[in-house]
Amino acid sequence: MLAMQSNFFLIGYRATGKSTVARELAARLGAPAADADAEIVRRAGKAIAEIFAEEGEQAFRDLETIVVKELAAREGVIVALGGGAMMREENRRALAGRGMTIWLRASVATIQERLRADPSSSTHRPGLTSRGTADEVAHVLAERTPVYAACADAAIDVDRKSPAAIAEEIVALLNSPAHQRPSDA
Repeated sequence: MLAMQSNFFLIGYRATGKSTVARELAARLGAPAADADAEIVRRAGKAIAEIFAEEGEQAFRDLETIVVKELAAREGVIVALGGGAMMREENRRALAGRGMTIWLRASVATIQERLRADPSSSTHRPGLTSRGTADEVAHVLAERTPVYAACADAAIDVDRKSPAAIAEEIVALLNSPAHQRPSDA
């Protein structure tokens, strides 16, 4: 069986399944799962879209950084991070050396489909540009992709895969000889 690393951080654009996959992976590894966005909502007492509308993106990002630092300081947890969390250098530094970062990668079409299928998306998630949904995804994803790629220890394509299948793929990756540490052998 896989020896649990200190942490696993799931990164990627919104609607790539980070929260659901974190729960699936946590169940397989016998570890707790944490969701940074859910923790932000709990602390603020309002949806992320409300935080953006009432307090602005800077206030949201500042609270997000506090939460990211606290989650990264834990041991043995699977953490789903918000789509924009990795864009802040301070957050990237908080994760450095604290575990394995896995990028859940999806096509623009998959992200758009999942956002349209989620009736709560518009009330819980803020718009990120003034371009509209289709252009927004492509534009913001293009900006974030190089950062995700630079931060990731591994990338998993999630198009046309269930959360359970993605979690199994991560477990298989973690059990592969290429990802075993000498103490795991």
